[in-house]
Amino acid sequence: MTDKEVWTTLKTLTWTKEFFLSKGIVNARLEAEWLLCAVTGLDRVGLYLQFDKPLNESELAEYRVKVARRAKREPLQHILGSQDFFGLDYEVTADVLVPRHETEVLVSEAFMRHPQAATILDIGTGSGCIAVALKKLFIEAAVTATDISEAALVVARRNAEKFGVAIEFLAGSLFTPIAGRSFDLIVSNPPYIPSAEIELLEPEVRDYDPRLSLDGGKDGLDIYRELIPGAVACLKPGGWLLVEIGAGQAEDVAQLYNNTACFTEPDVSSDSAGIVRVVGAQIKDRP
Repeated sequence: MTDKEVWTTLKTLTWTKEFFLSKGIVNARLEAEWLLCAVTGLDRVGLYLQFDKPLNESELAEYRVKVARRAKREPLQHILGSQDFFGLDYEVTADVLVPRHETEVLVSEAFMRHPQAATILDIGTGSGCIAVALKKLFIEAAVTATDISEAALVVARRNAEKFGVAIEFLAGSLFTPIAGRSFDLIVSNPPYIPSAEIELLEPEVRDYDPRLSLDGGKDGLDIYRELIPGAVACLKPGGWLLVEIGAGQAEDVAQLYNNTACFTEPDVSSDSAGIVRVVGAQIKDRP
């Protein structure tokens, strides 16, 4: 892209698509459109209604910077500063895992399994997307969210404020911040990628998502081995624990529930690709 040429909307999108494809970016045209929308203030329809309009110097300069960042495989969400999750547009920074649409299954299942929950705990909240989505569904419930990362909690608090919901945010690992308390519903999307597989991930994930949010230890199950038995003492009668998992982990995670002898037979739920994404179970009645 040179300054001497006239760069119309259509010409800019066409050039960027080919450039992105050469960098291994699959949704090249769509991502070019999103970046140009961010620069021009138009929506995607608006781009095509003004396909022959030249970009001005400041728009072109800003667009070049964004395209260069994306070409280095920096996540689009970091460049735009946001990501949609459950119908809301969340702030995203390098301090939090980019929300994934498959995680919406965790939210939906939580509401289906225990719609009357009055107290909810989200462990490892990251951007706060799960906690906020749950608070929007469970309007009367008291929602608590924890994370080991103080930087992540800063983002989560901003998202909660943005969407006008009251959530208690606490810093610390697993159940440490809520010692002595119990909840009707506990949810978590913990790190579950086996350590050796992280280097095989797409650059957008491997190089930019926080390692703390990805690395689940040798087999990806380290956190579950603490989280699932630890939840037993923190669930009220009739309470549910639901966790997101990685592909192929359902059987092992279900066994961790069964090993406690304190949960009903675990249920599993799949995402839109047919991958089992959530394992949940209800606490058994105590004698």
